[in-house]
Amino acid sequence: MARTVWDSSVGKKTVMAVSGLIMLLYLVVHMIGNLKIFFGAGEFNHYAHWLRTVGEPFMHYEWTLWLVRIVLVVAVVAHAVSAYQLSRRDIRARPSKYVHKKPRASYATRTMRWGGIILGLFIVWHILDLTTGTVHPGFQSGHPYQNVVDTFSTWYGNVIYIVAMLALGLHVRHGFWSAAQTLGVGSRARDRALKAVANALALLLTAGFIAVPVGVMTGLVS
Repeated sequence: MARTVWDSSVGKKTVMAVSGLIMLLYLVVHMIGNLKIFFGAGEFNHYAHWLRTVGEPFMHYEWTLWLVRIVLVVAVVAHAVSAYQLSRRDIRARPSKYVHKKPRASYATRTMRWGGIILGLFIVWHILDLTTGTVHPGFQSGHPYQNVVDTFSTWYGNVIYIVAMLALGLHVRHGFWSAAQTLGVGSRARDRALKAVANALALLLTAGFIAVPVGVMTGLVS
């Protein structure tokens, strides 16, 4: 039964919608946590430490954090695999070019594929930069505030992050509305409201995440 659902286009779209909403929820929480950096090093470092102690003493140190990471990895992989397979299926179904031009799609719709690739590459870089410190010269374990400031004190750190967040905004703008349609929430009566929510979420997340590098560049965070 599960295999039959997964093999169908509707099943893959449902997996994309659910996994996308899981990641969206995480992004909202993550953005709120990031903004704590404006309250100083002590507040931000304390928050980073708290993330590793959530659930204690019932949960061991970092167990809750690793549980969240596992859920996110599963969501990201499921989302990416579903998107790739749906894209390949669409190409196979329409191997020849359209005789008549299709109506021009929105910018967000036309860049969903490349936006997804950009975000996938960014996730890898972001982990290597601020989690493991692999690509971060001078990385200091246990000093997240200073590591963030160091990253956004470089031109390439700002460029990579801001480009990725702009791609994220476009992805969320189209993806939220698309997920609502897939899960049966959308309707002609709710269409305007759903698009307004999608636009608001995209703007909120983009502005919230970009506020951190802008804060470092302007000296508000140092």
